[in-house]
Amino acid sequence: QVELVESGGGLVQAGGSLRLSCAASGRAIGSLAMGWFRQAPGKEREFVAALSWRGGNTYYADSVKGRFTISRDNAKNTVYLQMNSLKPEDTAVYYCAAAWPPTTAQAMGVPRAVDYWGQGTQVTISS
Repeated sequence: QVELVESGGGLVQAGGSLRLSCAASGRAIGSLAMGWFRQAPGKEREFVAALSWRGGNTYYADSVKGRFTISRDNAKNTVYLQMNSLKPEDTAVYYCAAAWPPTTAQAMGVPRAVDYWGQGTQVTISS
């Protein structure tokens, strides 16, 4: 079993920044692909970014490329999402996600690929 606990959400003005954290615990988490999704009111959950604990490749939705950065701290078993130049359309509940092999970070583009979810953290961007 894997547990994911997010933190770092909040309310910021457009153009501002936030950093989300996802602390992972459980067995064999070094094998997981890790990612972030978000869900705005009335919309489907959508992919934001992903990486693997072992590899260096990162993947992003087109809507966040150049503004968001996903990273990891293996020693702390924590994945981060640095969000810059935030826009009102980034407002959503952000969920940390994890998937076992054979799912790779590159393949984590859809919710059905995810094995574990965090509880979600609200991010609100005011205009």
